[in-house]
Amino acid sequence: MNVLAAFDAIYDQHVTFVWRTLRAFGVPGGALEDAVQDVFLIVHRNLPTFEPRGKMTTWLFEIARRIASNYRRARVNDDGLPVTEELLRDPRPTPFDEAATAEAMKLVEQALDQIDEKYRVCFVLMEFEQMTAEEVAALLGLHTRTVYSRTHRARLVFDRLVKRYGIHP
Repeated sequence: MNVLAAFDAIYDQHVTFVWRTLRAFGVPGGALEDAVQDVFLIVHRNLPTFEPRGKMTTWLFEIARRIASNYRRARVNDDGLPVTEELLRDPRPTPFDEAATAEAMKLVEQALDQIDEKYRVCFVLMEFEQMTAEEVAALLGLHTRTVYSRTHRARLVFDRLVKRYGIHP
């Protein structure tokens, strides 16, 4: 696989993770797109020399942490006061954001409705409710391996449906 194809695959697979990481580190919404781009510029520049010793997400997390630190420092004026724009920004979602979220939720629900119930329940409890396989197994009276198997099967169906509907989680 050439470097460009590898980069595209990394971007497609991890852009949401990078966005959420940057947001968690306090990069303001108006700067998120630029910060994400900065992370992936570093990835693109360093990918030919990257030697995977750990998980890709660990590398991306560290890059995003440094980029977020740079953005936080840039948000403070020379006199140490926060930038006025940050003080005036309304943290509530816009009507467009609310409509987009509602539409996305409707599509996710449609996708979930197409998954057989015994698989969907395990998937929803683990993926959306963030329960462990052991907790789900105890709750449903199943073996842990069964929970993992059903969740995996539901994930495959869900991913296929997400691609069909064009949902970007």
